[in-house]
Amino acid sequence: MGFILEEQVGKILKIKLNRPDKFNSFNREMALALQQSLDKAVNDKTVRAVFLTGEGKAFCAGQDLAEATDANGPGIKKIVEEHYNPIIAKIRNLEKPVVCAVNGVAAGAGANIALACDIVIAGESVAFIQAFSKIGLVPDSGGTFFLPRLIGFQRASALMMLGDKISASHALEMGMLYKVFADELLEAEGMKIAGTLSEMPTLAIGLTKKLLNESMANDLFTQLKREGEEQVAAANSYDYNEGVKAFLEKRKALFKGE
Repeated sequence: MGFILEEQVGKILKIKLNRPDKFNSFNREMALALQQSLDKAVNDKTVRAVFLTGEGKAFCAGQDLAEATDANGPGIKKIVEEHYNPIIAKIRNLEKPVVCAVNGVAAGAGANIALACDIVIAGESVAFIQAFSKIGLVPDSGGTFFLPRLIGFQRASALMMLGDKISASHALEMGMLYKVFADELLEAEGMKIAGTLSEMPTLAIGLTKKLLNESMANDLFTQLKREGEEQVAAANSYDYNEGVKAFLEKRKALFKGE
């Protein structure tokens, strides 16, 4: 059994981080395996949504420090450039929704990988920790990009510099999360969200995600232009025609993501 558990459930690709004895901390093998799973989601047309969570009591404790400090290991430069940066890029470039269910502690890179996903939910006992400052490192895995945009510059600065442990309810209040569920309901509720998304017009959802990515750097007028361009693309899709037809015929639309 590998460090990533992968299962297709209907139109959902369910991915679980699977080093529970190490609180799902990343080593090179797990990082590269997660990249392969995300590539599968890109290339497999039967996959319309991705569900990401962790096996065991933790979501992800970040980097396995034994590997990071191993003289014969990949080293920090490779870990950032070959492990984490590609994972974040693949999550954001995937034109399909990614639902992340944080099922236990999410620390360091583990927290920031979660925050890069499209819809993030958590169990009520979860804790988030920007743990980098505790060991003299800076946040990576897109943390300095996503966290200030989610919760504001001041709060992000404090969390990253102080390394405070944040509860799921506090994270929800600050805007880091979409919803919090009882721990025992988390996976089922997350799969329900992913299932709903997988039946929706996922081509349009992918274009929405693309526009959200671009909005991080565009000015208003550039963004208005890009919205118009992608709206034309969406209006030429099968799903748009099916959605309008179903609305007029007062029936449930059967979307294909095309």
